[in-house]
Amino acid sequence: MDQYKHLVASSIAYAKEKATNEDDQVKLALEKLAVTFGAEILKIIPGRVSTELDARLSYDKEATLAKCKELYAMYEEVGINPREKVLFKIASTWEGIQAAKELEAEGIHCNLTLMFGFPQAVACAEAKITLVSPFVGRITDYWKKEKGVAGFDPEEDPGVLSVRTIYSYYKKFGYETIVMGASFRSKAQVLALAGCDYLTISPALLSELSKSTDAVVTKLDKESAQKSDLQKVSYDEKTFRWEMGKDQCATAKVAEGIVKFAEETKKLEAYKKKKLSE
Repeated sequence: MDQYKHLVASSIAYAKEKATNEDDQVKLALEKLAVTFGAEILKIIPGRVSTELDARLSYDKEATLAKCKELYAMYEEVGINPREKVLFKIASTWEGIQAAKELEAEGIHCNLTLMFGFPQAVACAEAKITLVSPFVGRITDYWKKEKGVAGFDPEEDPGVLSVRTIYSYYKKFGYETIVMGASFRSKAQVLALAGCDYLTISPALLSELSKSTDAVVTKLDKESAQKSDLQKVSYDEKTFRWEMGKDQCATAKVAEGIVKFAEETKKLEAYKKKKLSE
């Protein structure tokens, strides 16, 4: 898009200045572009921006830690305090969660994404993660296909129920991790999660909501959550992997999401490589 070409150009100039060989330049240009977009967004919003780490690091704890600290330093270079303004977005694999646990202990805040299963939510809460993004629509998409149905009533929607369970569990047992429902397919899904800590909603659905006259009824609240019959559980690495393996949706969608994000990163790398040679 023409309106963002200058941001691409500035990230390439930065990479050429800081690195000599092409591979390092491509890597650095991608990282700088992520930080540059984050910095631009922070000029127009009062809160935090999420900067996503390379999905190909999702199963490598040490590489995730190192990459996050590189991005952190880049934000500091442009005068932004990442502790106050940035969430580093990491896939909710076991390795990703353990990396985020160490980062949070250092005051570096994280957004754990690609969340499709309850064990991921529990592990993130125990790791004291700042925010998690359970994916409503992608869970719904999976079960629509599996069951061969056109859709679900909001009160029976597997994606909606997943977020409700996570929210209730966190509130019942006093976890401070923020639940941010994500990946919505309809206005009905959004309304079915009214009361959730945060929701990330597309412009199209926000527009639809702004025109709607439907009543907004609170569906989630702390008091109701504390009355739920959920039992406290805990997972080490072995039990986490076992429970995730039993959840066919979570197993399939986490892997699919990581691969798809990685494919998009490769496309961006190819684009950057082309621009570097121009």
